[in-house]
Amino acid sequence: MRRAQIAGGTLLAAALFALPAVAAPPPSDTRGWLGEELPLPLVVRTPQDLAVKSAAEKQYLIFNLLAGGKLAWDGGDFASAATKWEALLKIHPLDPDLEKTVRPLAHEARGRAGGQAAAEAPLTAMPPSSTPSPSTLAVPPPPVAPVIPTASVSGTVSGGGPQGPGGAVIWLKRANGETPRPTPAHGKVISQRGKMIVPHVLVVPVGSRVAFRNDDPIFHNIFSLSKPNEFDTGLYKQGATYTETFRHPGAVQLLCNIHASMFGFVFVVDTPYYAESEASGAFNIKGVPPGEYELQVWHEAAAKPTVEHLTVGAGGVHGLALRVGGDKRAPQFLPDKSGKPRQSHLGY
Repeated sequence: MRRAQIAGGTLLAAALFALPAVAAPPPSDTRGWLGEELPLPLVVRTPQDLAVKSAAEKQYLIFNLLAGGKLAWDGGDFASAATKWEALLKIHPLDPDLEKTVRPLAHEARGRAGGQAAAEAPLTAMPPSSTPSPSTLAVPPPPVAPVIPTASVSGTVSGGGPQGPGGAVIWLKRANGETPRPTPAHGKVISQRGKMIVPHVLVVPVGSRVAFRNDDPIFHNIFSLSKPNEFDTGLYKQGATYTETFRHPGAVQLLCNIHASMFGFVFVVDTPYYAESEASGAFNIKGVPPGEYELQVWHEAAAKPTVEHLTVGAGGVHGLALRVGGDKRAPQFLPDKSGKPRQSHLGY
């Protein structure tokens, strides 16, 4: 209860102490008070729901003990007033201002009752069958997720033909269970710089947004015909940015409708366990829980991905040697965004 709501416990105590010890008539229901028991039909489906319900019941119990004691005092039933206020003082934690107000009132009520406790049980906020005791009304802490040990999978990719092993995408999926859905990446940018797509290969989880930024003093038009991730930035000038969200796993070939020499890839994975190899072929996948996995490796020069079964223990897997092919045939032509062969562009 806020300090403003208490509004001076000393003044309230003085006013109550000044009342004559003559029994006043019981308060009328016409006051509109909700009564000593108010059902709280709060749905509990989650731990958070339970925390809210427990907090609400605690506040309602505090209200009823405070207001019920005052009504008993006004009716001349000092023993009941003392009993209710004494029960209120046993609730912990209790607002210090409220405690400062109620404690002298409870002492005075007990003195006017002759030091004898009333036979009436303390007021409860809910029926006994559904109301926790004051000691259990504290809001429970949020559930703590179990800590799952993780390890790393590292090694080296070789092969890739004349291009070498750099830019290979390595990813893991559960072999005997459901693979967790990855968190989309943020802040990923592919630049058009020096009539090149930089980086040449970018790997992102499904749902990631990638910004295509033109850093050249000429126009570009990046597009892809790779279904179902096809897109078209349209023509845009230096300093402009186009953003695309990639919602489906797989390789997305990037081309420029103006400059046939420009191409690259976005590779979209549907797993949180992935990495891209360095130019040397080295890679490291972190945060992998122990278990059985299917490992796959994609490389733009390989006709098909490399697939292996991998067992990850508590210590992870290190020194893994993977090889990718360099046997993918070059396309007969690089298409324009309508899928047709390009006309030659002198100087481009």
